Amino acid sequence: MKEIFKDRPFYFRSTITLLGIILFIYVLSVLTDILLPIAFASFLAVLLNPFCNWLQKHKVPRTLSITLGLLLVALVVAGLLYFLSTQIMQFGDTLPVMKEKLLAIVEQMKEWATLKFGIAESKENQMIKDGLNKSQAMLGKTLHGVLSLFAIVVLIPVYIFFMLLYKTLLLNFLYEVFAEENSKQVSEVLVETKNAIQSYIVGLMLETLIVAVLNTGALLILGVKYAILLGCIGALLNLIPYLGGIIAIALPVLISLVTKDGFGTPLAVIIAYMVIQFIDNHVFVPKIVSSKVQINALMSIVVVLLGNQLWGVPGMFLSIPFVAILKIVFDRVEGLKPWGKLLGDNIPTRHMGEIWRNRLRRKVVLDK
Repeated sequence: MKEIFKDRPFYFRSTITLLGIILFIYVLSVLTDILLPIAFASFLAVLLNPFCNWLQKHKVPRTLSITLGLLLVALVVAGLLYFLSTQIMQFGDTLPVMKEKLLAIVEQMKEWATLKFGIAESKENQMIKDGLNKSQAMLGKTLHGVLSLFAIVVLIPVYIFFMLLYKTLLLNFLYEVFAEENSKQVSEVLVETKNAIQSYIVGLMLETLIVAVLNTGALLILGVKYAILLGCIGALLNLIPYLGGIIAIALPVLISLVTKDGFGTPLAVIIAYMVIQFIDNHVFVPKIVSSKVQINALMSIVVVLLGNQLWGVPGMFLSIPFVAILKIVFDRVEGLKPWGKLLGDNIPTRHMGEIWRNRLRRKVVLDK
């Protein structure tokens, strides 16, 4: 079958491949609500697996070890949510004062726009009203997304439990699906996939912690209120590629505008966050995160945008480790190795066209 397909013209093979990709993406889109929690659960199960294995080596039953692992994750998440909630409560106590200051700033901006551009006050009010209506609609979509997220959060622990419980069954299935002579390749792919996922998630958590410390430290030095809350939120938003960094800067700038006089502090916040973003993108991400998955920057941007188009913000999180798994598979299959090189971050010093031209020149010289 492989030989018959290989003998077909390029346009036939490329058309069949394209149709297969379209069908695959369509299935992913239709089954989003089912596949999304399974995808998150798979990555978290791989991350929890070493802890569960350690407990089992110390004579803890498998079911109990998995339960203890899930309880540990639940405690960490609960502690993080408690910490953020206490900070948010402090933030809520001063909302009335901040609201008054924000309204005063809005009035000043309206007066400035009227004097500078001659925009009528009625038109300004209409623009503000339209903006608020759009914000309410966006808030409604966000709340719907949050409710969907809660539904996913309920399913994820169940999936993790059963994936770890039936780990041996699932692994045996993967080995038996492929021919026996491919067992070595299957084993290498599984081991490398496990290591890549574990290293990527741990690296992402470490990067988030470092960015949270830097954000909080910068805001404390500048005297911005709620520095700890804003620094942590900024670090969490930084997990969203590209868009998260912009929102992370906007929040402390807005708070500093409302709580401080003048524009010096907001400008200093922008500069500080830009410096932190630069350090993060050029030091932490390449050394801590990207080095674990070995995907080049161009492909990273493309797959993140594709992940956002397919599954929204969760797709942006999942896109990089998913493509890292694909690269591991591509590197092990002879016919797919060029695709693995395309995804990788090893830049060749010379392209194949130049090599073939040099060979042709040498051949012409020898023939003479």
